[in-house]
Amino acid sequence: MVGYAELSKMNTFTLNDVCNLVGNKKTASSLVLRLSKKGLVKKIRNNLYTCINVADGQVIASKYHIACAINETAYISHHSAFEYMGISNQVFYEIYVSSSKRFTDFEFEGITYRYVPSQFDLGVVSPKNTKGIRITSLERTIVDSIKDFEKIGGLEELLNCITSIPYLDENQLIKYLSAYDMQFLYQKTGFILEHYKDQLHLSGEFINYCKSKIGKSTRYLTKESTKYDSQWKLVVPDGIFQMVEQGGMPLV
Repeated sequence: MVGYAELSKMNTFTLNDVCNLVGNKKTASSLVLRLSKKGLVKKIRNNLYTCINVADGQVIASKYHIACAINETAYISHHSAFEYMGISNQVFYEIYVSSSKRFTDFEFEGITYRYVPSQFDLGVVSPKNTKGIRITSLERTIVDSIKDFEKIGGLEELLNCITSIPYLDENQLIKYLSAYDMQFLYQKTGFILEHYKDQLHLSGEFINYCKSKIGKSTRYLTKESTKYDSQWKLVVPDGIFQMVEQGGMPLV
């Protein structure tokens, strides 16, 4: 008879998954209810469940598996992708989940799962030796994080992540920049990555490419920016890179 042993092999499951194992919906519902009452199954959100590890009492599914199981289009992005890659040292109790299908933010086991609209699937990959995980590639994560840093993670955390990266593929960067095709994003990306171009092995051609796409408008990198950079037509925080490299953003 199908039971805990079979379900515990899955990181997460739905009632449809259980129905496929037991043959009908009524039996599937009864099984999930029975195991839930025994403390062997825990509901994550509507129609999404995971088993409890009897050895330690913890849920079997990782926060990354849960994120990618929210719906069939869900994938880990932005700061959460950096965290998955081991690039970020700062632990966030939030997982940013991009998806073409909207879902309501929810909390489970102390982690809040936050919806981010997905504009395209370019650069979404499945890491080697994993099952059920979808995540943005390093270059896509960089572009997304530069685009949205005021909403997700913040500028200081973004720059701290970049300082931990030894190499970026500029052709991949161009692909994602072109997919968004936003002048402000070219400005922000060019300005930030030019500072780290030697570390990241980015060419002068890449920097010039970004400059060729910035248009004529002057924009503010952050709301607190005060110093004008004429090359990038950006108003930026004074001493931004020096202060981050010395351990903190400039005080405003």
